[in-house]
Formats: sequence, structure tokens, C-alpha cells
Amino acid sequence: MFFQNIYEKGLAQASYLVGCQSTKEAIVIDPRRDISIYLEIAEQENLKIKYITETHIHADFLSGSRELATATGAEILLSDEGGADWEYQFEHKGLREGDSFKVGNLNFDVLHTPGHTPEHISFLLTDTVVSEHPIMIFSGDFVFVGDIGRPDLLEKAAGMVGTRVKGALDMFVSLKKFKALADHIQVWPGHGAGSACGKALGAIPSSTVGYEKLTNWGLKIEDETEFVNALLEGQPEPPKYFAMMKKLNKVGPEILGGIPHPARLTMNNFKKAIDSNVTLVDTRDKLSFAGGHLCKSINIQDNSSFSTWAGWLLDYDTPFVLVAPEHRIDDLTKALIRIGLDNIHGYITDIDNWASTSCNELETVEQITVSELRKELEFNDVEIIDVRGYTEHAVGHISGSKNIHTGYLLDNLDQISLDKKIVLHCASGDRSSIAASLLMANGFKNVINLTGGISAWMLEGGRLMTEQEKKIELEIA
Repeated sequence: MFFQNIYEKGLAQASYLVGCQSTKEAIVIDPRRDISIYLEIAEQENLKIKYITETHIHADFLSGSRELATATGAEILLSDEGGADWEYQFEHKGLREGDSFKVGNLNFDVLHTPGHTPEHISFLLTDTVVSEHPIMIFSGDFVFVGDIGRPDLLEKAAGMVGTRVKGALDMFVSLKKFKALADHIQVWPGHGAGSACGKALGAIPSSTVGYEKLTNWGLKIEDETEFVNALLEGQPEPPKYFAMMKKLNKVGPEILGGIPHPARLTMNNFKKAIDSNVTLVDTRDKLSFAGGHLCKSINIQDNSSFSTWAGWLLDYDTPFVLVAPEHRIDDLTKALIRIGLDNIHGYITDIDNWASTSCNELETVEQITVSELRKELEFNDVEIIDVRGYTEHAVGHISGSKNIHTGYLLDNLDQISLDKKIVLHCASGDRSSIAASLLMANGFKNVINLTGGISAWMLEGGRLMTEQEKKIELEIA
């Protein structure tokens, strides 16, 4: 048997290529949209991709199933579970609980494992040449290393009211199937640490059923009500683009036929884009951005979180221009098309040239240290905005700070003072740099970024207030 885990760090997403070395047939599970890596592996191993499958309709990345099927002629096998609202709307062979199929000598049994989503399925793999006992389960977003799939995404991201509790109850039942599996079976999940599809995902790529029974919090709770409450509590904010991914993956993503390469814009073409108010995405690091950037540009740094924040902030129907070095354009393009952001109008590499030729000064982001902030708080009326997630803020925050998650900032501009100094902070400065760029792009002139974020505040002895202490303080007041 040939097996390879293909892991994409930006979205913390795992896909798998599994092949029978006797018959040279292979299957790809949960492929991403840029499919070249699957084609390369298959060619290197002299395998023919016969099947393509998915564990569920994904919310956090755009599936490459149709793209890969077009390139290889492979058959797409997808879940027909979950009811009419959860049917894939493009050509495929349906799979249900109890079905099985073979890839050469490899047998795949289908388990219906709803909870994360109603149609979710998992695949139990047996290498029939070696043993009659299963060796692996591909668990998708059902069971992770150290965590289980969240059931609240449909309600929070897609607006499907009433689905979170139903999903949690389904998950409770589905986990009984998992607990009944043999301890030796390897668990290969759809995501690792950093994914928004759970709240406590482990950093190692795989586990075993037995180890998860011992260590995974979701498998230890036997009371249904206690389980539902624990599962729904403390889930992170789902990125806004998740709703779009659900829609596109259900109807079938557009087939690209290859990785597009955006055009490098001339100064004249860039001026036309600026004049038409195209969105500018500056991918430089936060310090370079703070030191000088184009007016109204948004800072989405070229790091492991680039895809996620692009999905949070960019509109799917509006073209945008990248500010990035030449050698990073192809990788940034891949990161964008993985979540369906195909409207790249072009890119530029040199903002200094634009600033000098157009007689426009670059904007800067004012920075403030912890000691300077303390003085401001003592003598001036300052508004501190904590742009971390709600759970982070609840655990500990600067007294008097207002919590507005970076991804929800544009929806809450009316809550932000136009007169006071606005000090933004996150954990260390990445998210607050994005937030600062968003406010400045929307006309706020009094924006300041806390250098080092709340991590620096704590290092310098700053006290943190919990959400419970905040409630008590408000009751006393």
C-alpha cells in the first residue's frame, strides 16, 4: 500500500493519496483546489488516480475534486447522506453508511458520522492483502487529534439557525461508532492545529483510536447534556468566507484548468485601478506596513494566516490588487484560489516608486509602547480595542478595553470613537496591524497600534481582568 499525507499549513488542511501498489490504482481524499501535487505524486509512484472523494461539504477551503477529475478522468465519490439540503449538485457517485468500494486490494468502508455537518462520512481502510482488520480511518472533520469537529459552523457562518444543538447531539451519537472501533486503528483527520474547525486541535498529524479514547476530551464525556454544553462552549469565531465555501463546494467550484498568474501592473494601469477604488492588499510584514504604505491599503501579511484573513476581509465579487514581491506572487495566488478568491486584478512590487511618481506621501501607523499607554490612560481619554477573539478576551484583558474581533471590525465602525485616540491590540501585533489598516482605510485618523500587544503588556507587569471580574465591576457600578 502507498500512503501519503499532503498537508497545507496555511489552512491547516490535510488531504490524502492512497494507492494499491499491486494494481497501481489510487484514490485522493479531500483534495485542495491546486491539484498539481496529486498529479506529481501519482506520476512519481506510477499510480493512476481512479477515485476522488470527500468527507463532507467543506467550509474552510475550496475543494479540488472537480478540478482533479477533469485532469485525470477519475470518478468522484461523495456522500448522499444528510437529506436533500446536503446533496452535492454536480455529477458524482453517491455513498451511504454501509457502502464499500475498492481501490485495487484496498477496501474502503463508509461510515456516516454526522455532527460537524449532517452529510459527513468517514472512511475505514483495510489493506486486504495484509489483514482482514482495518488499519486506518480517514475522519475528516469528525475526530481530530485531541479534539472533535465543531457543530456550530452552519449556524454561525452560514446562518442556519437551530443547527448547532442538533449537530452536537448528532456528534454525541457518531462518537459511539468511533469508540467501538479497534484501538490499533490509525486516525488521519482533515485538519491540524490552527484550523478554525475545532477549538483544541493537536499539532501532530495523526493518532490512533485507542490514544484518542485516552486523551481526547470529546470522547470522555458520557452524559449527553454535559457533552453538548462542552462542545458548544468556547468555539472560535468562524471566518466569514466559510459560508461562501459551503455554497461553492455544494454546487461545484469553477474549474480553472491550471494556476492563473496575475499581471504585473504598469504605473498607468495601477493608477486606473486606484482611481476605480480597487481594494489594495499589502502583503508585507506589519513593521514594513507601519513604516509606510499606500493610502487605503489593507495589511494582510504573507504568512501562514494569509488565506484565512483574506477570506475574512476580501469581497468575492470585487477585484483586488496585491502589493508583494515578484517571487511570492505564485504562492499567494495559490493561497487565494484555495478559498475561491480568483478576482486578482494584478500586482505591484514597489510602492515607493508609485509614491514618488504620483507625489503621494505614504501613510504610517503610529505605535505605542506599554509604558506610553499607561501614561495615556492616566492623563488622557483613550479607547482601547482588543481585536482578539471573544474567548481570548474573556480569559484576560486590559481593564476598560472593548472587544471587537478583527474580522467583525468593519461591521462595528459605529462603535468606535472618531474623537478619542484608538489604541488597538491583539496577542502580539499581527491582528491589530490588520485592524489598524482597516480603520485607516475607512477614514479613522487617530489609530495607534500597541507594540507587542497584550503579550508585552503582561511581560511588563500589566494586570489582566477576566470576564467574570468585568461583570462584577459593572454590577457594582
